[in-house]
Parts: sequence; C-alpha cells; structure tokens
Amino acid sequence: MTVDLNKDTLLCMSLSGRPSNIGTRFHNYLYKELGLNFVYKAFTTTDVPAAVAGIRALGIRGCGVSMPFKEQVIAHVDVMHDSASAIDSVNTIVNEDGILHAYNTDYQAVANLLRENKVDTSLSVAVSGSGGMAKAVVAAVRDTGFTDVTVVARNKSAGDALASQYGFQWREDLDDLRPGVLINATPIGMAGGPEADALSFPDVVVRGAEVVFDVVAMPENTPLILLARELGKTVITGASVIALQAAEQFALYTGVRPSAEQIQRASEYSRA
Repeated sequence: MTVDLNKDTLLCMSLSGRPSNIGTRFHNYLYKELGLNFVYKAFTTTDVPAAVAGIRALGIRGCGVSMPFKEQVIAHVDVMHDSASAIDSVNTIVNEDGILHAYNTDYQAVANLLRENKVDTSLSVAVSGSGGMAKAVVAAVRDTGFTDVTVVARNKSAGDALASQYGFQWREDLDDLRPGVLINATPIGMAGGPEADALSFPDVVVRGAEVVFDVVAMPENTPLILLARELGKTVITGASVIALQAAEQFALYTGVRPSAEQIQRASEYSRA
C-alpha cells in the first residue's frame, strides 16, 4: 500500500557521521508495505545540540543515532531508558509530545546475534573500540555469559574505564593474545572512512579466532569479514546488527512490530 505524503506524515530520521541509504531504505520499505503514514530521511551534522533541538521543535517522531554521536546526544535528551542509561550510549530517540526518550537497540541486537549463532561463552573475547557502540557490545557480551573479555582500545582512559565497568581487562593491543571471538566496534573498515581498506585486527589474530563479528554495516563484507570468510571462520556481520536494531527502532517509532519475514525483505531491499 502506498501513502501519499501529506501534512500528517510523520518524519523519522537518522544522525550519522557518514550517512548511508541502508536505514532510509529499510524504514521506508516497511512504511510502504504496512501502509504507514511515515517517511524516513538520513542526515549528518556538525551541531549536535541544534540537531536534537530540531527533533523536539519540529515534532520529528524518531531518530536513529550512529557513530560518532551516540554519547554526544545524551546531554540533550529528557529521559534515558534502561537500555541506554546502563551503558551511557544512545542509538534511538523517540519524541513523545516534545519529550525526548533515549534507548539503545544495538545492545539487544548484539546479544541476540551471539545467542542465535550459538557462540560458545567459554571462548575468550576481544572487543576493539571504546566508544558508544563498543559500550553496547561489551555490555551484551557480559550479559550473554562471556567472562574472559579484553577491551582493545588506543584510548587508555576510555578503554580502561569501559573494561573496568564490566569487570574485564583493557589492552592497547593484543600482542600475543589469541582470543576465540573477535568483535570490531570501531569504524575501521567502514566505506568512505580513512581506514576503509584496513583490518581491524591483525591477520595472525584473525587466523587464530573461531568467531569474527564486525559491527560495521557498510560494506557488509569489510576487510575483516572477507578475511574471516576466506579462512572459514564463523562470521557475524554489521548488516545483521543493523537489521535487528532497526526493527526494534521501527517498533518504537510506529508501535508496529514487523514479522521476521518483513524484516528480512526490508533488510535485503536496504542493501540491494
């Protein structure tokens, strides 16, 4: 069913350092299929306070928040729900009559994917990164049952603080450590970025792992994922993360929960 844009159409949006068409196509596909009077548009900004104020002032229904804004928006929302406040990271803002509610659907998506892929919780884990996405990943790893976890981050203060918060260890690099599970929660490998062609973990470390998980969604096959596939590792991609977290966002914005089949079709369409 197609709904023509009109004065009652509700706008949802995203804020990202490097916007892509994935979320835009995902949400708009489902709005059309379900006959909902919504439209979705991607934005970037150099003025986070003004951008969030615009959500409130213009009655924008919802906003997906991506790197590097997941922590910056916290000071400008009104209500931090448990999923966001527990990790001090926001990936979803919902505007309820001018009151901005903050959530984090990344956390649930990562936890679900680890469970769905039956990743052995006795394996050691290395999480690369210390920003908002890394916080969601580390919390999900902890809550999924992993206990031997290392946060790998160049920023000692942020990395050590994140690791300590969840009872894990921090290292600037892995050196001779060979974790069974590797999770990249940095922008390394992201299309259009300065390290688009780089590996987020050294080749020798990837060869020693059993499971490789890259949260970068664009491209789906990052250099890390390509190497892991070539080596026959179990892989989990950022495309899977973005589909699951976007489905949760969709439900928060619209009050409608798409079926698994609809989510799959929307995800395939978003990447076509």
